[in-house]
Amino acid sequence: MKKERDFFIDPRLSAAQCISLVPVETVHQNLWFTVRNRKGYYTIEDNMSQVAILPIVDNEAIIMVRVFRPIIMDNTLEVPAGGAKGTESPVEAAARELSEETGITIGDLSRFEMLPPLIYSLRSPLLPYIFKIDLTKEEFRSRKAHDNEIMSVECFSFDEIVGKIATGEIYIGLQIAVITRYLILNQSLKLITSS
Repeated sequence: MKKERDFFIDPRLSAAQCISLVPVETVHQNLWFTVRNRKGYYTIEDNMSQVAILPIVDNEAIIMVRVFRPIIMDNTLEVPAGGAKGTESPVEAAARELSEETGITIGDLSRFEMLPPLIYSLRSPLLPYIFKIDLTKEEFRSRKAHDNEIMSVECFSFDEIVGKIATGEIYIGLQIAVITRYLILNQSLKLITSS
């Protein structure tokens, strides 16, 4: 694995995984993504590195944002996420997205822990960078205003999160995968340390 700043980068975070699929034809391109035909395999490739942030409050709650998504006509609960701008590194993008979407600004980038990537579409060779950050209740309470894309910033206990996944209130696959992987690992660590 290659090292970027203080993070080890999983090779699956690069489009280099499918470079042998040639010829490559660009079918569609806009500011956000490109659709390519790679030797008969159609891919949807983000034009910028994508990041997702799992904000954990006092090891008992998760901060989520409620966002209106016009394509599915719903107000979804999501972890903060977005794309890197210009020459931003993934961790810089994570800090900016957290600030923009929740109003919580973290200047110390070493507080962001990079987690293993998760695939959200088998049509995308580019996996998102996923970061966890531990926050305090005071950091959540003293947050500033968030951007206009976000309807609300909400904090849910782990039990509330599990209930919202079970009832379908949280239903976006990547969100569920990021959260449940964390909760499973967190529960496993508690069991190990208590025995």
